Amino acid sequence: MTTFRIAVIGGTGPQGKGLGYRFARHGHTVVLGSRAAEKAVPVAEEVTARLSGVEGAGEVTGASNADACAGADVVLLAVPYDGHDELVATLPLEGKVVISCVNPLAFDKQGPHGRIIDDGAGSAAESAQRIAPEATVVGAFHHVSAVTLWGEADYLDDEDVLVCGDTAEGKAVAIELARSVTGRDGIDAGKLRLARQLEPLTAVLISINKRYKAHSGVRISGLH
Repeated sequence: MTTFRIAVIGGTGPQGKGLGYRFARHGHTVVLGSRAAEKAVPVAEEVTARLSGVEGAGEVTGASNADACAGADVVLLAVPYDGHDELVATLPLEGKVVISCVNPLAFDKQGPHGRIIDDGAGSAAESAQRIAPEATVVGAFHHVSAVTLWGEADYLDDEDVLVCGDTAEGKAVAIELARSVTGRDGIDAGKLRLARQLEPLTAVLISINKRYKAHSGVRISGLH
């Protein structure tokens, strides 16, 4: 397995922290990013403590978002959609593989639903690619629960990671990183524009979870 230096932008939130923990648990070096380094450092210390005794675990540190990106091979965007475009524009992403797990969601009296991006012709992942054209953006890890990511199981083996992107090389990185989460390769789900369907699907899972008091995920049948 290739080991990467991964910057998790939004690394102090539950999704970013959980994915950072999973990546480090399986040998990757992780830098949790936040708007202020002093906010990221204690969360990195929390993850490091959680990894105590895990053989082969990678180092976890905290830094500002820009500093986290600077030395990274891979950048994971795990931030709320509000303020997403402005934040991405400030990051040094040129030449990097950028994995977006951003889910543009909204909530009203009827429950969660996907937000319409660019009149239905866009997504958070596509916005990141437009803002950072010299980066290679892929969409992945949209549907894994922050609760199960931080849980005790070695792998989330009842779930699959769906990966969309426009280059085989970019998708290959996310497909490989999925092994740290589910114990197997991610699934190539097609072009980056399919993030328009993958991102709002999270609203369906939230609705299911609320109804059944569960932490449901996506599993694709018929491939193995």
